[in-house]
Amino acid sequence: MNSIASSPASERKLLLGGLAIAISGAVLFSAKAIVAKLIYRYHVDAVTLIAFRMMFSLPFFAAIAFWKSRTEPALSKAQLGKIVVLGLIGYYLSSFLDFLGLQYITAGLERLILFLTPSFVLLISFLFLKKKVGLLEWAALCTAYLGTILVFLHDARTGGSNVLLGGAFVLGSALSYAMYLLMSGEMVKHVGSLRLVAYAMCVSSVACIVQFFLLRPVSMLVQPMPVYGLSLINAVFCTVFPVFLTMIAVARIGAPTASQAGMIGPVSTLFLGALLLGEPITGIQLGGTALVLAGIYLLSKKKT
Repeated sequence: MNSIASSPASERKLLLGGLAIAISGAVLFSAKAIVAKLIYRYHVDAVTLIAFRMMFSLPFFAAIAFWKSRTEPALSKAQLGKIVVLGLIGYYLSSFLDFLGLQYITAGLERLILFLTPSFVLLISFLFLKKKVGLLEWAALCTAYLGTILVFLHDARTGGSNVLLGGAFVLGSALSYAMYLLMSGEMVKHVGSLRLVAYAMCVSSVACIVQFFLLRPVSMLVQPMPVYGLSLINAVFCTVFPVFLTMIAVARIGAPTASQAGMIGPVSTLFLGALLLGEPITGIQLGGTALVLAGIYLLSKKKT
């Protein structure tokens, strides 16, 4: 009798705990834009920034990959090949384009553009996979895009062509990550989310590090101490932790609820940018952010 009576309370506690974990993951992941902006103040370019991020991240993901390789069935060559492609598209290319764009646009605008990824998944599915899109989904897409365009035009008045260039890079990042999500859907069922992420991140890390040594002299490894500290924060708190927090949240409360909680990301970046970077918060930015969040919320309410 007591167990039955306490069941709703237990479920609510589980939900609230899962939401807290999902929100924490979203805020930490979004904060990578803020950390990147702080690193750029030391005249570090995108190639070096992402190399340091992956150098510090690699040991964590390599350890998990090794553990999974010892405790899970071996993968086929075809599966390993697909994971290599996913790692290059989803975490190498996407991250590199994202950090390139952050050299030219505000952290708030970057987060808004990246937040359109779910809608890009829907559009790609509609255009190439012949998925049907309902009126609610079209309304969600238009609302989200309107919000992003509003903020983009606002920032373009002060940043000029740099905003256009940076926005294009981040748009490419969002599109490449959308492709990763579409391609990884089937792989997750056979490989498992934890192992897939660990393997893909290892591939991405190696690609970013190799890219650095091909394009930059070894002397670029010598940087001011704050760059190392910020890169460690970027790797641990804005890369490793969010990945695991998101997976834990999905396991507790499900992917739809966890993704809705993730809508706090653009808002947190907007205010963190103002607090730590001195980026202005205007009514247009707040209005654009509200439209994007409304669009993603509508998208999350669609029937599956």
